Amino acid sequence: MTRILLAEDEQAMREYLARALERSGYEVVSVDRGTEAVPLLESEHFDLLLTDIVMPEMDGIELARHCSKVSPQTEVMFITGFSGVALRAGESMPNAKILSKPFHLKDLVLEVERLFAKESFSELK
Repeated sequence: MTRILLAEDEQAMREYLARALERSGYEVVSVDRGTEAVPLLESEHFDLLLTDIVMPEMDGIELARHCSKVSPQTEVMFITGFSGVALRAGESMPNAKILSKPFHLKDLVLEVERLFAKESFSELK
């Protein structure tokens, strides 16, 4: 089963996203800040880090950089409501997907499915 680490500081959004992804068949571990995600990335396997960019203590870009060091096989997807921040994230992590708020839950699920379909396709080659 595909495992997703969700880092989102806004509780309602975190619960909403986790529920939608779980209903779509993903295993989701949710945290409310980047600093809480770090030890999980270091000790467990996740297929995807889905992180808000703007969070207290450690932002999503810093978290994604740490993820690429300790778990380079983990894909990264950012969620943000700030276009300037999205631009900075794209420059820092050019392979990461960026979803801008507001987005529809089906768009999130489609992007996650597309990400893992691409991987399984490249494994078949």
